[in-house]
Amino acid sequence: MRGRDLRLLMAVLVAVLVAALAVTMAGCTPAQQTETQGEGTTQGEPIKIGAIVSLTGTYAGLGDPEKKAIEMEVDRINKAGGINGRQIEVIFEDDGTDETKAVAAVSKLIEQDKVVAIIGATGTGPTMAVRGDVDRAQIPQVSMAGGTVITETFDDLVFQTPWSNKIVMPYLLKYMKDHDITKIGVISDSGGFGKDALAVLQKSAPGAGVEIASSQTFNPGDTDFTAQLTKVKDSGANALVIATAGKEASAIAKAAKDLNIGMPVYGTHGNARTEFIEGAGDAAEGFRFPAGKILLPETYGTDTEAYKVATDFVNRYTAANGKAPDTFAGHAYDAINLIAEAAKRAQGDLTPAALRDEIEKTAGWVGIGGTFTFSPEDHNGLSENDIVMYEVKDGKWVLAPEN
Repeated sequence: MRGRDLRLLMAVLVAVLVAALAVTMAGCTPAQQTETQGEGTTQGEPIKIGAIVSLTGTYAGLGDPEKKAIEMEVDRINKAGGINGRQIEVIFEDDGTDETKAVAAVSKLIEQDKVVAIIGATGTGPTMAVRGDVDRAQIPQVSMAGGTVITETFDDLVFQTPWSNKIVMPYLLKYMKDHDITKIGVISDSGGFGKDALAVLQKSAPGAGVEIASSQTFNPGDTDFTAQLTKVKDSGANALVIATAGKEASAIAKAAKDLNIGMPVYGTHGNARTEFIEGAGDAAEGFRFPAGKILLPETYGTDTEAYKVATDFVNRYTAANGKAPDTFAGHAYDAINLIAEAAKRAQGDLTPAALRDEIEKTAGWVGIGGTFTFSPEDHNGLSENDIVMYEVKDGKWVLAPEN
């Protein structure tokens, strides 16, 4: 074969191969093309995160601001370029403040949506209900609920953004004792948060010098609390503690006022939202509760990084939603940003295992709930220094008097 003919044949073969490759690549999805070009890397695909929130049920007043905060932060992160060139996609599921629905939601998120992390749940009960699925899938979970059991019953995969009852309840007891309250009546819900709060109160009260004179319970969804409040009133208690994060707290406060219970009323960090004040009306006046500093950002200290972070978040959230964020929006801000910051640090493919390891390495990260430092022994990372005592005065939050 002549040289010119050989060169012509080679040119034809090359053209055929190029055409065949073009047809093959045209039939691939963008993700498949990325994998071919990057030898297995998934750069370019969205980072899928599941979020289980209570948009209905007794915790709907908590889940709504959580969802809004997550959406706002995801939009901000994505507009800034995402995480190492990848956008974040959050898939929301409403658990209806119900443990069974939470289990169904986490199963879908893990098995169908293939998420790399779970945010949620809003409540302690649903958070604990999904733990079995989280463990089987070996996927990190960042809860927005305040039950002590979430991180005290330690799990390598589970983290928590609120201050747990283990932090809040002793703080509350000390404050009451400092204000000459030595006998309390407690009304708690029968759900996960209420049970947990009551258990911590019962364990901590003797050491704080406080006696629980009466302990009453109710079920989520109840509307009549006369019997429980009458027993508290007749118990000799000199303060009432409402231990619930549900919407029933405002109805209990109103009922206590109507019954002329004759004692100050205290609550928990589960009541740190405008829904309580709006629902209780003038019965909220004088109500005291411990919670994080986001309700009054100046309590962070106006020359601190925490103040700058908080005021930036407050301003953006208020502009987007027409009202300032509560502590639950803050828990959601912390959850999505803890995951995002960990994802930035992860090397190579972003697997659930790699993400879990990076979340646990979080140290000195300034969020809304406080400054988070996790460790292999502590997946809450907050302390009593991250909370203050509030009082409702003229329908607004103010710092409660120290003396």
